[in-house]
Amino acid sequence: MPYPEMMVAPMREDLVRIGFEELRNADDVDRVLGGDDDATTLLVVNSICGCAAGAARPGVYLSLQGDARPERLTTVFAGQDLDATAQARQYITGYPPSSPSVALFKEGQLVWFLERHRIEGSTPHQIAEALQSAYAEHCT
Repeated sequence: MPYPEMMVAPMREDLVRIGFEELRNADDVDRVLGGDDDATTLLVVNSICGCAAGAARPGVYLSLQGDARPERLTTVFAGQDLDATAQARQYITGYPPSSPSVALFKEGQLVWFLERHRIEGSTPHQIAEALQSAYAEHCT
C-alpha cells in the first residue's frame, strides 16, 4: 500500500522544482519513453528511502549543473505511482527493478543505468560525477 501522498509530496517536489516532469501513469511513460525522437531523456525512479533523499536526488541535482545535460527530465515514484513505475521498468531492459535508480535514454533506447546498489554508500558528488560522465558521452 502506498504511503500517504502528504508524506511523499516533499520528495516529489525535490525533483519537480528543478524541472522534472512527473510521469504518474503508464500513458505518461509511453508518451515520453515510447517516442521515436532523438532527444535524450533522464528518468529518475524516485523512492521514499534514505538513499534517495541523502544521495540520489541531491546527486541528480548536482549533475545538472554542468554543460552537458539531458534534454528531457522525467521521474516516476516507486511504491506510489505503481502503474507508471511498472511501465517505466519495461523500458529499463537488462536490469532487475531498482529504486531509487537513474536511467538515461537516447533515441528511445536505454544507454546508461545507475542501480540502487551503486547509489547506496555513494555521496551526492560521486553520483553527480557518474551522471555527468554519462551526459558527456550521450548528451552532446
